[in-house]
Amino acid sequence: MAIYQQGVRSVPGYSGVPGTYFPLRRGGKVTLYQDAHVHDGCLPDLKLDGDIQFEHRSCWDDICSAIGQARRLIYITGWSVYYKVKLLRDGNDGRDCSTLGDLLKTKSQEGVRVLLLVWDDPSSKSILGIKTEGLMHTSDEETRRFFKHSSVQVLLCPRSAGKGHSFIKKQETETIYTHHQKTVIVDTDAVHKDDFRNPNFAEPAGAGCPRQPWHDLHCQVDGPAAYDILTNFEERWLKASKPRGMRKLKASFDDALLKIERLDEILGIAELPPLTEDDPEVWNVQVFRSIDSNSVKGFPDDPKDATSMNLACGKNVIIDMSIHTAYVNAIRAAQHFIYIENQYFLGSSYNWDSHSDSGANNLIPMEIALKIAEKIRAHERFSAYILIPMWPEGVPTSAPIQSILFWQKLHLDEVNMTKHIAAPWWRLDWKNTYEPQDYLNFFCLGNREALDRENGAHSSTPGNTHQARSEKSRRFMIYIHSKGIIADDEYVILGSANINQRSMDGTRDTEIAMGAYQPNHTLARKTLSLTRAGVRIQNVTMGRAYRRG
Repeated sequence: MAIYQQGVRSVPGYSGVPGTYFPLRRGGKVTLYQDAHVHDGCLPDLKLDGDIQFEHRSCWDDICSAIGQARRLIYITGWSVYYKVKLLRDGNDGRDCSTLGDLLKTKSQEGVRVLLLVWDDPSSKSILGIKTEGLMHTSDEETRRFFKHSSVQVLLCPRSAGKGHSFIKKQETETIYTHHQKTVIVDTDAVHKDDFRNPNFAEPAGAGCPRQPWHDLHCQVDGPAAYDILTNFEERWLKASKPRGMRKLKASFDDALLKIERLDEILGIAELPPLTEDDPEVWNVQVFRSIDSNSVKGFPDDPKDATSMNLACGKNVIIDMSIHTAYVNAIRAAQHFIYIENQYFLGSSYNWDSHSDSGANNLIPMEIALKIAEKIRAHERFSAYILIPMWPEGVPTSAPIQSILFWQKLHLDEVNMTKHIAAPWWRLDWKNTYEPQDYLNFFCLGNREALDRENGAHSSTPGNTHQARSEKSRRFMIYIHSKGIIADDEYVILGSANINQRSMDGTRDTEIAMGAYQPNHTLARKTLSLTRAGVRIQNVTMGRAYRRG
């Protein structure tokens, strides 16, 4: 473990998270976003090194601009792609404020290749005029119908188990698991009434109910690593477009991808001039996935070849589970703190006093416990801050949500109170100086919304119902939907993966994430600079994990 004493980025010649499919790409750019859209002035001022003011960017504004400026391709993957959403909100500066669907149609008419790869919810159907919305309300069939007579190509992609699996396994995979990746790949302000979602009531919430705040994290990747995200899309598209069953009678999608190497105006990854390491705003980026050979084309069949490409081998399947590898690597490398935002917090029950055979092998919660125990035994400070929603999306009293809460509580108890943390804690000489909460904290955030008297919103729900109580209290949890980790304020992982078995397994939900750091703002670089300046270092404040917009 000596390799991690000053953080993994301090290792000379650091070449990225080992044992992963995609390599570390140097010389890129990363833009980090808090939420898809935030009103001006709502986010706090942040100062970076050198007293530089951090510029908050609007994710949806930047996506709209990128789509508008695209000249050759727009490739989108999504668990759900809702064509009615408007990307421009507060003020559009004279720009087109059309819906996403209309914007994509317009770009397609301009000659841009627009491809949408959307998860095919098996519970939503549109057969002979009979339409079912689907249990997950992804609007996949609705999106396909909207683009049907346009040049935008929409491929609804089911989550399939592959030929070598049993009928039961195929049914389980196709009905339970999803394609959960969310990416927008390109080559180069109105008030929205009733534009909210609150799935926590069994019946629709009335106009008087407070809006449920929704929190997410997003990122933009420019440069060499963007080609790996493009590779992921191409591998998935080629697999999904292969005709099967009744699809053999329909139009083919397999030739829809542009041949990038034949387009002179788009540089290949080998031709792309990266930013130099001397640039203070340069980022090094690595792409990670949870995916298997049933969802991508190009994984080798031979286990030896798969192993050489850092892929795992399962029964009749080749697996990329590098997101899990990246999370474990970041936790083990962290020396001062980790900060996590995630929709779930579930992992392996290995070495529990009960339920030790639950079948999950996601190590993330246990790795956090072991890291804290290691720091306690070494008499070193360390903090883990974990933000999760009060309950997962859905009606909190329903059986599925209660089951998730049951397992999540067991994880909190086991990680926080068992021998991994409690035993070394009580042996400390200085236990009266610190509290357990100095090492590990879980947070569930809430918000109180003022009554909108101007627009006449009032309680319309009679009786002692959840909706009525919500209208009266005006309080609701902030739904943490983000999926990210920051280690020592120098390394960040953001993506689509939840901290649970289905996101980290590789054979269940398909996921994508990126890990990134700024080589000029690591703890090791700061330590080296201060040492050369003749300053003796006792405890250095960690570097930054942001870039200027």
